[in-house]
Parts: sequence; structure tokens; C-alpha cells
Amino acid sequence: MNEQETENRFEFLKGDKVLWMVILVISIFSIFPVYSASSNLEYIVNNGTTTGHVIKHMFFVILGLGIMRIVGMIKYEYIGKLSSILLGLMIILLIFTMFTGQTIDGASASRWLKIPGTPISFQPSSFAFLMLIIYLCRYLTKKITRERLPIENITYIFGPILLVFVLVAKDNGSTALMILMVSIIVLVIGQLHWKYITGFISASFVAIVLFLLIALNTSLIGGNRVHTWMSRIETFTSSKTKHADVDDESVKAKNYQVMQAKAAIVHGGITGIGPGKSALKQMLPQSASDFIFAVIVEEYGLIGAAFLISLYLIMMIRIIMIASKMPAFFGSLLVLSLGVMIFIQLSVNIAVAINLIPVTGQPLPLISYGGTSMLVTYLQLGIILNISSRIQIYDEEGMGKKQNIAEINDIA
Repeated sequence: MNEQETENRFEFLKGDKVLWMVILVISIFSIFPVYSASSNLEYIVNNGTTTGHVIKHMFFVILGLGIMRIVGMIKYEYIGKLSSILLGLMIILLIFTMFTGQTIDGASASRWLKIPGTPISFQPSSFAFLMLIIYLCRYLTKKITRERLPIENITYIFGPILLVFVLVAKDNGSTALMILMVSIIVLVIGQLHWKYITGFISASFVAIVLFLLIALNTSLIGGNRVHTWMSRIETFTSSKTKHADVDDESVKAKNYQVMQAKAAIVHGGITGIGPGKSALKQMLPQSASDFIFAVIVEEYGLIGAAFLISLYLIMMIRIIMIASKMPAFFGSLLVLSLGVMIFIQLSVNIAVAINLIPVTGQPLPLISYGGTSMLVTYLQLGIILNISSRIQIYDEEGMGKKQNIAEINDIA
């Protein structure tokens, strides 16, 4: 009776229970640093109130957890079959956003699309990124039966990747590079022939160089942010140069974000100064989103940061375990690909905070303040949990660890 009650109690958490628990712990923990850091938005940026921001964040946490559960009720194969249609819709929205999207602080960064008749805005690039990866996983699975013709690879694999990359790159270079990087990793995991992958990488490199040269030396690509990217790279390299003039005011101004983040991390020490007591959050730009990891280290110390990183590490391990146990090729490939997306975003955010790479503006998964990025992460994890719940079903149906071609095609 007790065992039955325990089973029913956890029935709502459909899928991998350990992964569910990790997600819940990170989600609940996120409320505290967001509440602390969002005071920057109220007192410095004059945008809303701290209470309003944390309520909004809690709303997205609850909404995201609900979305995870709803996604768990839908067969992930259906999501794969709809991915091409949804990707097409996201591409249309990306094109629409280029002409009607909202700007950020007056810069030509038209990333946000406002839903008509509502105050709600979102970033189509995040959803396009997710749909592209799901589409690639399904296409690679469906066409695994034979050698693809070059024209097929160009049209159905490289074409969508480059199209999404180009549409996003003009206003969001870091996300565009992540799209390209993750897509290449998916192609490798999906067993696309190396000659096509190396050819695609070479062509992409040439295309990026040409884009940069045209954007920097002509006015043909209007409203681009290439000069901003170059400035961030120069700022990063100057911060790493031993002989840089630390008294140069222009250098100080450019390195302001990084300097404040490093100061916050140093100030935190081993144990931190306590929740909500960050002294540098008011001086740290984007303290509730891009640089929230620095606030976490300042308030909770290296011990708190190590605990959070341990939770992310457990998440990654569980994702790899789910992929290894999943007998369906499409399911396994999709789990690994979504895990790669989360891992790269996580790594980039932390690397920026500790000044390992230039500033990119990528959020910390499940923690940073911002609805679009949170909901996309919850969608990713919902699909992973969905697939993990199917492992036992496949085992009961007698599907072995290695599928034959008929089973692979049927599952995708």
C-alpha cells in the first residue's frame, strides 16, 4: 500500500525522477538571485519594481513547469513530425522581426517581436533554434537508410541551417554562432558523412568572413551589429593583455561589465556575503540576466556556485544516461542534441561571467530573468523527460538496444 501511494505521488513527475528533482531545485533557487538582482532594474534602470519582477519570474517558472508536463503527454515523435512546419513558421517570424521587431536601448538589435494587442514580447530566434535542432534530428533519422545526394544535403540540411543563421546573425551574433556550432555537433552525432560536414564548415567559414568584411567596410548590410561584436572582442583581448594601460579611461569604460563581474566574484569569497546582500548588483549591468552568475557567487560564495554547478552536472549526466538507454535512434539523437544546446548556453554564460570569453549576452538556463529563454529551456527539458518516460515502454515492447532500419524509420 505504501509503495502504491509513493508511486501515485510521483506520477505527476512523468519521466526521469532525478532530472525532475534537479529541475525543481534549480527553478526554486532561481527566485532568490532574481529577486536580489532585479533591484538593479528598479533603482538603476527605473524599470518596474523588484516585487513585480520576481512575481513575473515566478509566473514563468510555474508556466515553464506546466509546459514541461504538457509536453510529457505528447508523443515526441509527433513533435518531430511537426518540426518542419514549425521551423517554417519560425523562419517567417524571423523575417517579420527584421522589419518590425523592437530595438534594445536604441541599438539596431531587432530581436523582440510583440504579440499584437498584448504587452507580451518574445524572441523568435530562440524558438527557431529549438525547431531547427528538432528538424535536423528527424531528417537525419529518416534518411539514415541510404547515402544522400549532395543536392539533398544542401537543400534539406545546410539550407535551413544557413537560412536561420543568416536571419539571426544580423542582430544576434552570439546566438547565431551557437546555432551554427550546435547544428554541426548534431550532424556529427547524427552520423552525416564527414566529407559533407567538413565541406559545410569550410563554406560557413568563408561565408562568415565575407559577411564581416562587407559589414565592416561597406554599407550594404544596414543596421548590423558587427562593430559592436568587434568592440567586445577588442575589449576582451585588452582585458587579457598584461601591458594594457589600466588607467586608460576608455579601457576602463569598455571593461566595465567584466570588471564589475570579477569584483562581485572576488567579493563573494568562499562562503558568500549572504542572500540578497550583493553590494555590486547595482553597478553590474544585466545583473538579473546575463551576469546573474556573478551575483550568485557574490551572495552564496564558491560553495553556492559549486552546488549550482553540481546540479547542472547531474542534469547533464542524466541526459547522457537517458540518451544511452533510449533504443530509438531519433529519441537518443534528440536527447543528446537538446542536452548540447543547454550545455553550451550554460558554459557560455559562466565563461562570460569569469572573463574566459567576450561578452555575449546568453542567459543562465532556468535562472536568468527573461521569459523566452526560460520557456525554451523548459520545452527542451520537457521533451527530454518525455523521451525518458518512453524507455520502459520500448523495453516492454521488446525493442532492443540496436534498431534495424525499419524500426528507425517507423519511430521518426
